[in-house]
Amino acid sequence: MFRTASRLPRRALLSASVAGTAVGLQDSKEKLSIYPSPTPEVLLVDSPLVLEKEIGLIRRHTQRAYSDAHAHVQGWVSRWIGVENAVENRVKSIVSPSESMTPGLLYVGIATLTGSILGRNRNILTRLLLPPIFLVVSANHFLPKSTGNLSDYLGSLEDTYFPELAQKHEVAKSHSQMTWQRIKDATRSGRDQVNRGAVVAVEKVQETTGLKLKETFRWHKSGLDKVVPAAKAAAEQKVEEAEKKVEAKIEEVKPEVEKKVEEVKRLV
Repeated sequence: MFRTASRLPRRALLSASVAGTAVGLQDSKEKLSIYPSPTPEVLLVDSPLVLEKEIGLIRRHTQRAYSDAHAHVQGWVSRWIGVENAVENRVKSIVSPSESMTPGLLYVGIATLTGSILGRNRNILTRLLLPPIFLVVSANHFLPKSTGNLSDYLGSLEDTYFPELAQKHEVAKSHSQMTWQRIKDATRSGRDQVNRGAVVAVEKVQETTGLKLKETFRWHKSGLDKVVPAAKAAAEQKVEEAEKKVEAKIEEVKPEVEKKVEEVKRLV
């Protein structure tokens, strides 16, 4: 018992000495420095809320939709501006600068209304044909250059989109020109015959009465004889040219007609 009692104080002293040594070491480590310690850096972490994320997503979608809509509308506006420029250029190319459009269009409109008024109490065919006939004739009379440009433009469209119809149209135009030329030649020849008959009658009256009617009316048979053959030759030349054009158009259309006839025969 005495041995154990003697051992206890020694152990207590050892533990106390170890504890004192540890406390001394800690005190030496925790001593404050004579220099000021640096300020520690503070880092702020931005953590947005869920509502902020949703609002940002909606805003981005809205901006994207607005940009797409603006680009789409801008594209349509650009196309419309292109169409306006094309129409403006086309109108400028059709309208002749040497012709005044305001009175010309007014006269054409009045002539067209006159045709509709004249055909008001007629049959349905006359009522349908008179206004466009008056329109075409008055346009060719009051605005010949602009009407010619418009006709050429419509002809180019017909050649581009309806080539078969354009060929038939050319054939019909050649036939109509040839018929019109023949009518003009017949009218000219009839007028020349009337003039020659009048000259012969005046000469007979002059021989019978002795009056100088030819000098009074300024008729000269020699001049008339020179003019008539020249006009006749020019008319014959134009008729030959028209016939050649018609024959050429007929030759162009012949293969297509033969193909269609063969197709019909095969179907039959």
